[in-house]
Amino acid sequence: MDGSRYGPGQNGQSGASRTALALLVAGTYFMENLDATIIMPAIPAMAKSFGVAPVDLNVGVSAYLLTLGVFIPVSGWAAQRFGPRRIFALAIAVFTLASLLCGQSDGLWSFVPARVLQGIGGAMMVPVGRLLVLRETPKQGLVRAIAILTWPALIAPVLGPPLGGLIAGHGDWRWNFLLNLPLGLVALVLAWRWVPRLEPEPGQPFDWIGFLLCGSGLVALILAGEWLSRRGVSLPAALSLLGLGILLLVLAWRHLRRASAPVFDLAALRLPTFATAVVGGSMFRMSIGAIPFLVPLMLQLGLGYRPGPAGMVLMAVFAGNLLMKPATTPLMRRWGFRPLLLVNGVLNAALIAACALFGPTTPLWLICVVLFFGGMARSMQFTALNSIAFADVEKSAMNAANTLFSTVFQLAMGLGVALGGMGWRLGSALTSSAHALAAFHIAFLVVAVVALAGVVDVLWLKAGAGDHVLQQCAKA
Repeated sequence: MDGSRYGPGQNGQSGASRTALALLVAGTYFMENLDATIIMPAIPAMAKSFGVAPVDLNVGVSAYLLTLGVFIPVSGWAAQRFGPRRIFALAIAVFTLASLLCGQSDGLWSFVPARVLQGIGGAMMVPVGRLLVLRETPKQGLVRAIAILTWPALIAPVLGPPLGGLIAGHGDWRWNFLLNLPLGLVALVLAWRWVPRLEPEPGQPFDWIGFLLCGSGLVALILAGEWLSRRGVSLPAALSLLGLGILLLVLAWRHLRRASAPVFDLAALRLPTFATAVVGGSMFRMSIGAIPFLVPLMLQLGLGYRPGPAGMVLMAVFAGNLLMKPATTPLMRRWGFRPLLLVNGVLNAALIAACALFGPTTPLWLICVVLFFGGMARSMQFTALNSIAFADVEKSAMNAANTLFSTVFQLAMGLGVALGGMGWRLGSALTSSAHALAAFHIAFLVVAVVALAGVVDVLWLKAGAGDHVLQQCAKA
């Protein structure tokens, strides 16, 4: 795309209009992330309603995450070919309609297609929305815009489980999906009012070979991660699927480097700031994706908490996320990206590892304190990584970089639960009991190691990398 067409002011976008657009996209991002986790506590009630075993409902969770990861690459091409405003509004409409169909499902095999449709809407909705914000935001406003877009990814996974448990425990599980209807309708109206009219461009033909290779590889990778997180699944079969996924992605990588108009343009990976946010950032996102899965399970199965209190404990993470937000930008300006990502990344890994010290005698207030400070550290790391990712990306390359970033981002978050499950399975094998507290301790240590590995990538950044964005932000 020609970046000049989308520069600040080209479409009459004032600062207030850009903020309104960022808030709208953040709201749609919140809907998508909430739907990925709100279903968890409602699975027993849904299984009873459908007449199936609770474990069978995992296909509904996986179908949503898989569809999100696979169809994100289509979003950039569709936005260019048909115009981002049209695609963004259409995606909101599809997501809202699919939510209605999920709420009206009367069986597993009517529910799964509805979840797939919902995933298609989400896959188009959030990346195109982020692209609109990035296109309309000048460099000096990038940090503030990214901060607005970041909070849903931090809050929704924490708010989802307790909210879903509250709805399922005191009402009908269908409202977990039906609550999207008023939100979606409001978002659709605001999209037509606030999203600038950007003309579609004559684009390249869609790269079906790259899409099929990447999509098949991602599906195999996520399914292998899910299989490895389950007990009773054949280990050779799961490892074979993992190997197939890696092979397909290697073939995809070769194709993308040679194709004239690839579904993913890998050029942005030559930028150290973008590469760090993608590679090291993926390991960080996997680690934080595992926390909302492991904490309630450890509290219930390992420490004997009831489901309600176990879910509510996650609100300590939410409080840390929220309280840290106002201090994030000043701290980034004060210390710069590289020192902050290093120190805060190590602190984040240490606070995850601290969860392995929880035992029967650990007071609830101390558990909440650890989770609270962990939420603060994750909020800071999340915002810093998202801000530095696009610091050196030119406007003309923003579409390609955003598509690649969104796909890797979604894959990493989707693999977070699988990472927690694999750590739990390893702990169960070593302790001979899935309910043993030590099994969860081992799982948290595994997740902490992955989080720490993500910090290593930051060491390759030069001093002052990305800081020009912070300087422009300070002058704004």
